[in-house]
Parts: sequence; C-alpha cells; structure tokens
Amino acid sequence: MKSISTLLAAAGLALAAVSFAGPASAQSNLDKVKSSGELRIGTEGTYAPFTFHDASGALVGFDVEIGREVAKRIGVEAKFLEGKWDGLIAGIDADRYDAVINQVGITEERKKKYDFSDPYIASKAVLIVKDDNSEIKTFADLKGKKSAQSLSSNFGKLAANNGAELVGTDGFDQSIQLVLKGRADATLNDSLSFLDFKKHKPDAPVKIAAQEENADFSGIIIRKNEPDLLAAINKALAEIKADGTYQKIADKYFGQDVSK
Repeated sequence: MKSISTLLAAAGLALAAVSFAGPASAQSNLDKVKSSGELRIGTEGTYAPFTFHDASGALVGFDVEIGREVAKRIGVEAKFLEGKWDGLIAGIDADRYDAVINQVGITEERKKKYDFSDPYIASKAVLIVKDDNSEIKTFADLKGKKSAQSLSSNFGKLAANNGAELVGTDGFDQSIQLVLKGRADATLNDSLSFLDFKKHKPDAPVKIAAQEENADFSGIIIRKNEPDLLAAINKALAEIKADGTYQKIADKYFGQDVSK
C-alpha cells in the first residue's frame, strides 16, 4: 500500500500538470467565421440605395457591396441574412449574424453594448431648395418658410428649430416632390439621400443651399469582445479604401466619395 505522503505527492504533480497546461483557449469568432467559410451579415434588403433588391430580385446596394468586399478580404463568402430594422441589432445578440451592415449609426449608447468598425460612410444634414431659389442660403433663412419634413425625424426638429413651418411628409421622396412642385420652399434631409436622388435624376432642378459641418458616421457593428474579428474587418475596410475599390462603389451609388 502506498503511503499518504506518496499519494499526496502524486496528487500535487497531477495538479501542477493541469495548472501548467492551462485551460483550453476558446475559439475566436474570426476563427469560426474562417472555419465556416462565410461571414453572416444582417441587413434589411429594403433600404435603397444601401441594401435592396433590383429588378431581377438580386440583393444589391452600397452596403451589400461593402459587405462582400470585406468578406472577400477576410477570405470567406458574404452570407446576407435579411430582417426588419427593429430586429437586426438584436440578431447579433442571438448569434444570427456575425455583423450587421445596414447604415448603423455609431452612437455612444450603442458603443456601450457593441463594437463598431472604423466608420465607412458619413452623412450630413443638407438644406435642399429649387435651383432658382435665391432667398434661402443658410439654415437661418428657413424662418417663416415652409419646409417639407417627416414630422418625427431629427431633420424635422432641426427645421422647426430654425423657425420653419413644417409640411408633413412620409419621407425623402415626397419631400423632394413638394419642393419641386412649389408646395414647400425647402426640405432638410440626409446628404446621402440627396446624392442618390441626383444620381438617378441629375436634371432635377434642386440644389443644396447649405449643409451642416458635423457628419454622422456609420460602421459595421459586431458583438463586444471580438478583437480579432474587429481587427480583420478594419483591415479589410482600410484595404478597400487604399486600392480604390471604395471609390468605385461610392461613385456607382452616389457619384462621389461618401466616407468623410
């Protein structure tokens, strides 16, 4: 029979071996993405020109092309999973997506719970009027003028704060039409929406009279504490911008660089 001291010594060696070996390292999400061969991307598919279906039914758009390029540079395929906006970010928590690419604004509140890539697109509030309008040149000139706005939007609040009389609309397209028809003097809206509109209708007699200096930025949103995946996404975005791919995609949808 072995002595108690011998048994204790053997147990000590076993514990030391376990301690030396350490716990098995968990597989990072980047490793899982590479092992699966696909980057699962949550997106709406109903938000032109960022993510929508063309006449053939194919999923296309600025964000879609950015997502495909990011996945390609990571070495995998982009797998787009469509869902309604309200559930997209929650889909990250439920592990339905590895990332969401859908014009998700980078905010301090969201950064508390999620990580964002470096910004890949910027938008600014712009003041849109008819080409022949010489009265409205600044936001302050909206005082006493009619501005076509979605009443609950931040743009509507900005117009009201500048003294405009709001004409309620359902969104950008209707707002532009009211300006073109002379039923409103102006609309405060998103610079990206205006660039998309002018890309498709370059002869439309509307112009930007003024724009805010500070931009709102969007990024690719992922779960917290996935530094390897975040680094890989940021590296891919940097490569896209450096080799001219970003410029080509931006020109296709907006006619100019929209990263600043």
